[in-house]
Amino acid sequence: MKTLKPWLLISFGFLMLLIAEGVYAQQAIMQYYRPNNKDGLNVFETSKNDTTTFKGLKVWVGGDFAMQFQGMEQENALDSLVELGSNFNLPTANLNIDVQLYDGVRMHLRTYLSSKHHEESWVKGGHIQIDKLEFIKPGFLENIMQFTTITIGMDEFNYGDAHFRRSDNARAIFNPFIGNYILDAFSTEVFGSITVQKEGFLGVIGVTNGKLNQNVVVNDNSDNKPSIFGKVGFDKQFTDKVRFRLTGSWYINKGTTTGTWLYGGDRSGSRYYHLMLTLDDDGNDFEGRFNPRFKKLTAFQINPFIKFNGLEFFGIYELASNSDDEGSGAFSQYAGELIYRFGNAEQLYLAGRYNVVTGEKIENAPIQEINRLNIGGGWYLTKNIIAKVEYISQKYEGSGWNGTKYEGGNKWHQPGSGDQFLVEANSKIYLLEAQKKIDI
Repeated sequence: MKTLKPWLLISFGFLMLLIAEGVYAQQAIMQYYRPNNKDGLNVFETSKNDTTTFKGLKVWVGGDFAMQFQGMEQENALDSLVELGSNFNLPTANLNIDVQLYDGVRMHLRTYLSSKHHEESWVKGGHIQIDKLEFIKPGFLENIMQFTTITIGMDEFNYGDAHFRRSDNARAIFNPFIGNYILDAFSTEVFGSITVQKEGFLGVIGVTNGKLNQNVVVNDNSDNKPSIFGKVGFDKQFTDKVRFRLTGSWYINKGTTTGTWLYGGDRSGSRYYHLMLTLDDDGNDFEGRFNPRFKKLTAFQINPFIKFNGLEFFGIYELASNSDDEGSGAFSQYAGELIYRFGNAEQLYLAGRYNVVTGEKIENAPIQEINRLNIGGGWYLTKNIIAKVEYISQKYEGSGWNGTKYEGGNKWHQPGSGDQFLVEANSKIYLLEAQKKIDI
């Protein structure tokens, strides 16, 4: 059994203002758009309510900034892990470009300017979202498009609901905690999807090419297959105080060279730094998460979400399995978040999360389990600035870890004045709005 000593983490966010106040004041909401600030909290699929009048081409340039001061302690049975001290991590940043191309047609592009896994700038991906077909002719299929959204690009695709609440490199304003889930369903693949929303009911169907790194080279090991994903659910705001959402999602890939990315497709790295790094430098930028690396992956995720006044619950039940010819391994994930938001604008919150992943790499193999407890809180200083504090403990349990760096004792302590902590800075910024035609 392996135990990581509890970690105390503090997250502090601040906004870097890069434009004149007058330009910022002219900012308008784009069509069918999730606001990139506190107003986007608990927004999942973008609404089909057309609340913004199209007035020509507009360009929004914005970004995210996150800075962390970290302090953690860790140990294992081999006493082979590096000692972690207290200091700042490399700040992370995103560059976001959103363009209203036409009435009901919008483009999004995100670039990681700096991340844990890529210190250099790296394009995460982008997509085009189509909510109207006015570019074909006025009123074309409007009876269908009033309920339908078409999305095409190379970007994160809509499997599960957890990806709407996770931190995407420096964009941490929607995540009540600092880290993401242990089984972190997030990948950027070439995809196309159709979403239908009507009277609270939701349906998504889509396909990706299953590849994180795009290329056309075929070799003797190539067994490329497309990935099929989808979602069905119900989401309704019953009163000003009560909202209920329940969705079920699936993802299926049967290609041995295209099925491994769903839980390993985040190029930015985890939000916890140098976790499980050994004295022999046996570590990576994604430790703290778990990727079963199933080559023929079938995954299902169920997500309940309930909000009553300031109290909200979000949950995950997920099952990821391999094919029989690849060993029939399977892992399940359970997670529950309970959050209480308070203040005049619910700008303050207290939160707890418990997350467990357990299973076996192949059928009848020794069990591997990871469990994590997060307790924290936060403060939205403004709609664009968030400060967080988080206490986390994580354990690796089960005989499946024996003989590895994850095997260890069961030692715990209570944080005291000498314990280290972590500071993370996150911000959302808008830099430019083009009111008229722009030559690009």
